[in-house]
Amino acid sequence: MKSIFSVFFFLVSLKAFGKQATDWQLSFQNPATDLMGSVVGLHNIILIVMTLVTLFVLFLLFYVSFRFSAKRNPIPSTTTHNTVVEVLWTAIPIVILVVLAIPSFKLLYQQEKSESYDMTVKVIGHQWYWEYEYPDHGDFYFESYMVQDADLQEGDLRLLTVDNPLVIPANKNIQILITAGDVLHSWAVPSMGLKTDAVPGRLNETWVNVKEPGIYRGQCSEICGTGHGFMPVVVKVLPESEFIAWANEAKNNYAINEDIKTNETNEEIIISQNNLIKLEENNL
Repeated sequence: MKSIFSVFFFLVSLKAFGKQATDWQLSFQNPATDLMGSVVGLHNIILIVMTLVTLFVLFLLFYVSFRFSAKRNPIPSTTTHNTVVEVLWTAIPIVILVVLAIPSFKLLYQQEKSESYDMTVKVIGHQWYWEYEYPDHGDFYFESYMVQDADLQEGDLRLLTVDNPLVIPANKNIQILITAGDVLHSWAVPSMGLKTDAVPGRLNETWVNVKEPGIYRGQCSEICGTGHGFMPVVVKVLPESEFIAWANEAKNNYAINEDIKTNETNEEIIISQNNLIKLEENNL
């Protein structure tokens, strides 16, 4: 029986072997991390248990409808209790839930933190864009906006393409600190098994170790206002040597001095949509 289900899940997952959703996709995207592989495995086990329980209950319904129909039992039974049956239908579901809870809690603990990290990035959700900080690589930061339809290039995915993706190295334990600057958001990348709420005033933590370089996509998964559907998450995973080169270049491209002062104004400059934009100007 388990082999049949395994073959079924393999077949329905063939179209999901990508780094983003595909047309008519069944099941999950191809896992990009060991954690997501564990999530898919636990899901498949639970689905098998659910299917067996559902079929068993359905069988009982049909059996009771046939066995105890008015035609077959013109004189109804006066039985009101059966201690053995009542104990069984209470104890068996409890045992099933406990058995499923053990791997579930173990996986939740594994998803929350790792024993060691190679680097840290900070994710800040805003209405309606993401901000990424690199405290271990010069403490620079930049913003990530969705590319508008008119600016899409050939091969870009509508609603899933940004101007500045989050860049991380492959095969490294990356600590991800997530918060928000205004309202609730949720930073989610399905193929990595990541979905963590971004809460104003609270720092949530998760981590990731991506095995394969590539571009992975997700979206904000918490309704955060009118622009909620326009907050894609794009993670670019590079080999370690290429990431180091990118980080050295990014220190210059995204370097920000928050104390730029002139005789007349105090200006704060940020990176936005690949351009330097003046955020605000206050007269001293």
